[in-house]
Amino acid sequence: MSAATAALMSERRTAILGAALVAIGPITMALYTPAMPALAAAFGTSASMVKLTLTAYFAGFALTQLVCGPLTDAYGRRPVTLIFMALYLVSTLLATFAPTIEWMIAARTLQGVGAAIGISVSRAIVRDQFTGQTAARIMNTIAMMLALGPALSPSVGGLTLELFGWREIFIFMTLYGVVLTLAVVVFMRETNAYIDPANIRIRRLVVNYAALLKDPRFLQPSLLIGFGIGTIYAIATVLPFVLIDRVGLSPSAFGFGMLAQSGSFIAGTVVTGRLLKRIEAGRLVPASLVGMTLAALAMIVSLTMLPPGFLSVMGPVALFAFSITFMLPAATVASLQGFPHMAGAASSLTGFLQFGSGILGSLCAAALGDPLLGMAVIGPGMPLLAVGAYLLLGPSARRHGLPAE
Repeated sequence: MSAATAALMSERRTAILGAALVAIGPITMALYTPAMPALAAAFGTSASMVKLTLTAYFAGFALTQLVCGPLTDAYGRRPVTLIFMALYLVSTLLATFAPTIEWMIAARTLQGVGAAIGISVSRAIVRDQFTGQTAARIMNTIAMMLALGPALSPSVGGLTLELFGWREIFIFMTLYGVVLTLAVVVFMRETNAYIDPANIRIRRLVVNYAALLKDPRFLQPSLLIGFGIGTIYAIATVLPFVLIDRVGLSPSAFGFGMLAQSGSFIAGTVVTGRLLKRIEAGRLVPASLVGMTLAALAMIVSLTMLPPGFLSVMGPVALFAFSITFMLPAATVASLQGFPHMAGAASSLTGFLQFGSGILGSLCAAALGDPLLGMAVIGPGMPLLAVGAYLLLGPSARRHGLPAE
């Protein structure tokens, strides 16, 4: 489709559709976390094997980020999105009827592959059409859905587990996938004005990704997002075992307890949205850096010096979730701003960094053995890395200035 014939979407439609697309990844991740201890009993396996289902999902999601964005650059946002959604639905049905833990691991990997399109294409369709404060407002709406999905998912998953069973949790995922696929068919328009099949060639991929990785204007905001959001995904792999096994919450109580994290994230996006009406997005970043640092220090103190309890575990997590929202609109826009011809690739690489860091963090936490120790090390370590990388890359990014359109 050429630029002349591309049918662009309104700001509101882009925000709603982008939010629904970005939510499929975290919903698929978070909906079944209350059932993780129950899955170990159902399949007669260890907690480590059940954790591997989440790590497999992360791996499929993160690695596919490197492909799905360039595919939308090469063949268009809409058709590629529909193909990935079809894969998501098939893999979710496979997970629903998985007879063994090995089948579940395979299904979760494919789920990650299918769901990967959401975060990549949601950001790309914004960059295709909007820049500046308008783009920042849309990104903030998308960020709110990024939190709302996981906020409701553990509660829904916990109740579904207690009322029905773990397989019904995956049926719920299937329903969401069907509704989202229909929304893409009916409401999504092709926004890519630079469709070029050459974008998926290996040589072009290498050149594009190398250019992004060498550009501090991309790296500075993308590493901040990557390590920041990656923190949430990494601690999600240990929180069920800390709060259920060590603190003593029931699966449904764990689901509602996770509202402390997601509710704080939602509150932060609401405050950020109001501030964006009066303040330029970039001016909110320093407050986010300070909040993330304070939250990391609070995690160290509470998890090493206090007995395990809901407040001592989730209090610092809530502060971190609130603080991170202030930087997301500016950082997301900045990571895509100068790359209109490869917006899909830039969006994909940012997604890979955040989910790749989530995988790395979860593996490090698992290697430590004790979930509480993993939480105490990974929880504060990744936010401090995010802040440190942003500050170190700042002078280089300013020297390069803004990328040319």
